Amino acid sequence: MDMHDYLQFVKQRNPHEPEFLQAVDEVILSVMPVLERHAEYRRLKLFERMTEPERLISFRISWLDDKGEVQINRGYRVQMNSAIGPYKGGLRFHPSVTQSVLKFLAFEQIFKNALTGVPMGGGKGGSDFDPKGKSENEIMKFCQAFMGELARHIDHRTDVPAGDIGVGGREIGYMFGAYKKIKNEFTGVLTGKGVGWGGSLIRTEATGYGLIYFAQNMLQQVGKNLQGKICLVSGSGNVAQYAIEKIIQLGAKAVTASDSNGFIHDENGITQERLEFLKDLKNNRRGRIKEYADKFKGVVYRDIDAKADHNPLWALKADCAFPCATQNEVNAKDANNLVKNGVTLLAEGANMPTTPDGISILIDNGVMYAPGKASNAGGVATSGLEMTQNYMGSNWTREEVDTRLVNIMKGIHETSLAAAKEFGKPGNYMAGANIAGFMKVARAMQAQGVI
Repeated sequence: MDMHDYLQFVKQRNPHEPEFLQAVDEVILSVMPVLERHAEYRRLKLFERMTEPERLISFRISWLDDKGEVQINRGYRVQMNSAIGPYKGGLRFHPSVTQSVLKFLAFEQIFKNALTGVPMGGGKGGSDFDPKGKSENEIMKFCQAFMGELARHIDHRTDVPAGDIGVGGREIGYMFGAYKKIKNEFTGVLTGKGVGWGGSLIRTEATGYGLIYFAQNMLQQVGKNLQGKICLVSGSGNVAQYAIEKIIQLGAKAVTASDSNGFIHDENGITQERLEFLKDLKNNRRGRIKEYADKFKGVVYRDIDAKADHNPLWALKADCAFPCATQNEVNAKDANNLVKNGVTLLAEGANMPTTPDGISILIDNGVMYAPGKASNAGGVATSGLEMTQNYMGSNWTREEVDTRLVNIMKGIHETSLAAAKEFGKPGNYMAGANIAGFMKVARAMQAQGVI
């Protein structure tokens, strides 16, 4: 089979799932040299098997809102691949959640988890429930109803969900409490828990910190570092907040943040004090990012038109770009703007935030590009460390966890570069990450037989 045949096979089985097909397209482009070299992988149809979930669960969630009215949502869990460990991946609560979106995220998660070196398979789940505008009581009721069904499909040695968009520490707490009551046991079935009841230090910061650690490794590879670099960051949630924090700590300057309405441009750089305001605004008050511009002098706010052909945030002059909001937020026009305005590095904090055309433009113009499965793996890596601590019944210090995170991101960087070089793509992080993750999972599947 050539690349077209593989894609045709997946398209025929998964019509009307554009996000999933985009993720598969990107991976097969990278791993074709591996399949050409290893006839046994082709014979065992390992790639085809990886594109088919081991289990895909869809369920109804019925709950009562504060007015006593019945609300109905859809819930999902995609258990994609367990060749190297229990299914591991977040839960997303957002109106955009569909089977296609979750399958793409679960497919990406297979390779991301494999790269961390922590024994975790790939999974993802969530619901089309929208936490925005809901009361505390409604969120608790929904989380309890959601877990009422999900609990029968997960276990701390089978499938260990975590948070994602719309699912933070509050939602994890409500779901963990519901699971504990249903199962009558206290186990590490969810990660992202509070530090006082089974959570790990650094977990909240891990995706953002890990992203910047990875970028620092990329720069060091070419004899540079982050010191003094101007950085564009999109998003204002967990990943963006802690990416900005680590940018500040490493002596660089983050000048943007955004939400679904618009973005702020703080030309002098977001300080730690201003970041604390942003954290409170987004984590506690659930406000809009425009309030940041209203609060601080010299900050420019601009609306983002979702229907426009480009995002003006990516048209600002900078050295580095860190898309941390959502999938497909950097298109071809954005990529051209980044190149034109001097960006030499783009590392993904979100999952698949750059379109295929955008990626090609960045790579063709010599921009160092890191795919999310490599650069944002710090979050799930630290989730794996939380699982390990739960298994052991112990708690590591902040320094211990951070040191492990630094080493994991360095290891992913080195592994990706080595795989890229071995298969004739030196310096190509996308190819290297896909190849290294694929080969680890493929070897495990081969060893375990046709199951």
